[in-house]
Amino acid sequence: MRPAFSVLLLTTLIGAGQGLFIALFVAELAGLAGLVPKQDERAFYANGSLLALIFLVAGLVASFFHLGRPERAWRAAAMWRTSWLSREVIVLPAFIALVLLFGATHVASAGSEPSSAGFDVSLALGAAGVLVALALFVCTAMIYACLPFLREWASPLTIANFALLGCASGFTLAAAFAVMAAPGLIRFFAGWAFVLTLLAAAFRVASLVRNARLRPKSTLQTAIGIKHPRIVQRSMGFMGGSFNTREFFHGRPLAALRSIKGIFLAAAFAIPILLLAAVWYGAPATLLFVAFVVQYLGLLAERWYFFAEANHPQNLYYQAIA
Repeated sequence: MRPAFSVLLLTTLIGAGQGLFIALFVAELAGLAGLVPKQDERAFYANGSLLALIFLVAGLVASFFHLGRPERAWRAAAMWRTSWLSREVIVLPAFIALVLLFGATHVASAGSEPSSAGFDVSLALGAAGVLVALALFVCTAMIYACLPFLREWASPLTIANFALLGCASGFTLAAAFAVMAAPGLIRFFAGWAFVLTLLAAAFRVASLVRNARLRPKSTLQTAIGIKHPRIVQRSMGFMGGSFNTREFFHGRPLAALRSIKGIFLAAAFAIPILLLAAVWYGAPATLLFVAFVVQYLGLLAERWYFFAEANHPQNLYYQAIA
């Protein structure tokens, strides 16, 4: 498939925003349980929610560049009963609203003695936000995992990868944010980010191994109904390109795919894991900023590879192109 840069930005930006919000809520629960120091309402929770909102809104804006008629974007929600895309269109604004309310609650309680009622509101909004964030991971991933003819995507590993990659980048972002807003939580977030990045790497490698073993169910013979043992396509059948030849193949040589795979494995997983471990053992906390930037760029490469790796069955008809 041909990767669309707007979709790469959409899925990686909102994934980081979801992961960051989950990290904020986990920190709030850990603070209430006495496992980590409690943090300032405005400087940490409100500003952290604002940062998550920036990523979520940036992803939402990026999605409009993928639409042929952006003014009709509202119609995308009409098929929510059967379309995972429509469900994503509904769940994403709902999640943005919950993040906004969560941050506003902490702004309202900043500088005052917290009451049990205040904590109940904050925790209720946070718990609801986490549930909606998880639902958003499922909706986004199922847009691709529900397509049985794209066998590289049609797997529970797709859902696991979207969720784990989003949480890993979000917790790495939370660790970098803690350098400025909550130094007492740096090791807490760095440890979680380390574990989540390891898990994400394990599941992503599992999907790579699975996809490498896939073999096409169809052949040229079965596709066109001719049983001749040797069929070779010499041309695409017309003078110019078409939607089929533009949208269903990335147009890059196999060597480029191998290079991109190596890049994203290093940038999304190996380098951040090393940097997170270094900070955990006393290296300068500013390395966390480097870890997040490198990891995010690696996730862009990973998401490009995710789309490019999918082999649409229609490419059997266009082997002269694909």
